[in-house]
Formats: sequence, C-alpha cells, structure tokens
Amino acid sequence: MTLAIAAVLVLVIEAEVVQPFRVPTASMEPTLLCARPTEGCTARLNDRVLVARIVYRFRGPHRGEIAVFHAPAKAKVRCTEGGTFLKRVIGLPGDQVSEKDGFFYVDKRKLAEPYIPFLSRDAVTATWPRLGPKQYFVMGDNRIGSCDSRVWGPVPRSSFIGPVVATYWPPTRWTIR
Repeated sequence: MTLAIAAVLVLVIEAEVVQPFRVPTASMEPTLLCARPTEGCTARLNDRVLVARIVYRFRGPHRGEIAVFHAPAKAKVRCTEGGTFLKRVIGLPGDQVSEKDGFFYVDKRKLAEPYIPFLSRDAVTATWPRLGPKQYFVMGDNRIGSCDSRVWGPVPRSSFIGPVVATYWPPTRWTIR
C-alpha cells in the first residue's frame, strides 16, 4: 500500500509540478551539456534538468530563462528534429527581434547575453517579423549549432511546458537556476 501511494504521488508530481528532461543536443552548450559522440557535444554525460511545469500555469515565459516546449511542426521539417526542445527565451509577445553580426537586439536595444561565449556567436545580420500575441522567439545558447526560431519562427504560448529550474545530473553540474 505504501509503495502504491508513493508511486501515485511521484506520477502526480511529475505530471503536474516538476518533470525531468535530458539535454540531447549541443544547441544549449556551454550552458547545458550533452554527451559525446553527438556532434558538438563536449561532455561525457548528458545534463539532466528539472522543469517546473506548474510555473507556466500562472505566468508566461520570461526573457532570458531556459524553457522546455513542444517544437513547432516547422522545426521537424527545417531541422530534422522534433519533439521537445530546450531553448532560451529571447523575444516576448509584441517584440521585434533582430541580429547584427551575432549580437541580438529586442526593439532595437542590444540584449545583454553574458551566457554566450564569443566563439558561440554567429555572424548573421537579420530582422524577424514582430511577434504576435502569445508568440515567443527562442534560441539555443550555441548560436552556431542551434536550429531555433531564427529558422522555424516563433513558438506559441500553448506549446510551452515550463522553465528549467535546476540541473541535477551529473552531480558535478548541480545548479539551481
């Protein structure tokens, strides 16, 4: 009986409160690591993170946080990947996102991105359409190796699962975000 109650409690918590995810690709390197031999990955073990599902029931994604979401259909077509993605939220509803020589601007104001090493930046210059209501612009921290909103467009609010709140594996990378 105790095991049954514990199992039900774990299932409810995972479904409604917090859920673990594995970092599968190099798109968030060096912030979140994936394991070699996957292309671009630098770690021996994949980072595993906890996502607070309950948070987005009360508020939308915030600029700068790493969020987990269901990838838009265009992502599978344009990037040969689909499913669940982890990316950083850059643009919020109503924002105009642009890039100039690898640096990002939101409504013509340069975005402070201390989490992006110089060598992870690309050299693109582009401007994307202004985000509509309930649309978000997301990107990987490894700008050179990330297929993201620059390629497949904005993510609708309804696709978001929750923000990454902690890295719990491997133990040497334990972090609260």
